[in-house]
Amino acid sequence: MGLLTPDPGLVFWSALTFGLLVFILKRYAWKPILQAVKSREETIEYALAAAEKAKAEVEDLNATKVQIMNDAKAERDTLIKQARELKQSMLDDARNKAQEEADKIIASARLQIEREKNEAILQLKEKVAEFSVDIAGKLLEEELQTTDKQQAIIDKYLQEVNFN
Repeated sequence: MGLLTPDPGLVFWSALTFGLLVFILKRYAWKPILQAVKSREETIEYALAAAEKAKAEVEDLNATKVQIMNDAKAERDTLIKQARELKQSMLDDARNKAQEEADKIIASARLQIEREKNEAILQLKEKVAEFSVDIAGKLLEEELQTTDKQQAIIDKYLQEVNFN
């Protein structure tokens, strides 16, 4: 027989073997293979669904993170603003207290200066009075060294005095 002409016995046994192989595969192999493919398909679908869910959760987390960051920035800005206001308030209070203290010190110093000035004027008047009395005493002493002059001054004052 030639190569190109089929032998009927060979065709029969080939067909029978093929049929038997198909039957065995259908009965024992196709179901587990199809079941494995179906299981694999379900696993892939589950993995894709889980990935989509994870992606959505990541987007939600990113949105939450952005919101938290914005809230934190707003809170930071508020705290900085409050701290600046507090600092300015403390500086203003300190300035006001310092000004009040300075005014009190100045007023006290003015009173002290006024007292010392009045005291100095009083002491000066006393010294001037002492000097005047000393000078007058020395002048009178010189003037009244002679008894003639003393008698003349006594007579003059006696004439001026009226005994009525």
